Amino acid sequence: MAILDRDRRRRRRKRRLVYSLIFILIVTGLVWFLKQRSTTTIMIVTHAEVEAGVENPGLSPAGRIRANELLRVLGDVDVTGGLDAVFATRWRRTQETAEPLSYLLNKPLQIINAAELEKVYELLQEDYKGKVVLLVVDPEDVQPLVAKFEGSDDLQPIASREYDSIYILSVPWFGKERTLQLHYGRPYIGPQSDVVE
Repeated sequence: MAILDRDRRRRRRKRRLVYSLIFILIVTGLVWFLKQRSTTTIMIVTHAEVEAGVENPGLSPAGRIRANELLRVLGDVDVTGGLDAVFATRWRRTQETAEPLSYLLNKPLQIINAAELEKVYELLQEDYKGKVVLLVVDPEDVQPLVAKFEGSDDLQPIASREYDSIYILSVPWFGKERTLQLHYGRPYIGPQSDVVE
């Protein structure tokens, strides 16, 4: 009888060990799966202040100060690795706004055409899923980009000289997208007629 009880206990221990190992494998697999599907963070800013009366203008002295302020604010935004990519449009003003940050992070400045929303969307969804990226665009491009990534519908029209906003879109693999708006540098105070529709 004692031998029979001992055999039962051994079999029970073996079963518990097997079940425990299966449970650990399942939990490890779930953690790996969920980690692979992490949230994509897209930060969108408009270019900084520009030189007046110039075709394809670069940044003014105030714009260079703002670009350096953007560098200060976003240079270490992701404590584990910084931004994964920096994008700007083909315009000199957006590139000069993004260049200090791109240089600091040693990331190439990638050029996008904000008018081709579908291509920008596909690029970010396929190549940068789970990453943290920055897009520097013109004011009229912000609302369509936020809408494309299913961000906030309540985003107010942006003034053509409103340079102080950072829009942060949190795009999870599952669940609701979130849109945050932060401000940096000298605040924008301008007339209502300055709004880009």
